[in-house]
Amino acid sequence: MSKAVFSLEPLTCPSCIKKIEKALLGTPGVEEAKVLFHSGKVRIAFQEQQVSPDELSDLLNRLGYPVLTMKLS
Repeated sequence: MSKAVFSLEPLTCPSCIKKIEKALLGTPGVEEAKVLFHSGKVRIAFQEQQVSPDELSDLLNRLGYPVLTMKLS
């Protein structure tokens, strides 16, 4: 399992958390998704055979949350 942390622009509303987590958890290959509201970060655990970090970044961008940085581990 791979892990990634995406830094986003500051989040402005708590409902953003549900929107992001629901979209990510509905993506095949995503095992865990946690939005850290105050730091504007999203932690994701995923199976890289099913979904790539770039696809996850694209999903966040399409949801309206531009990705500033991405760290993989």
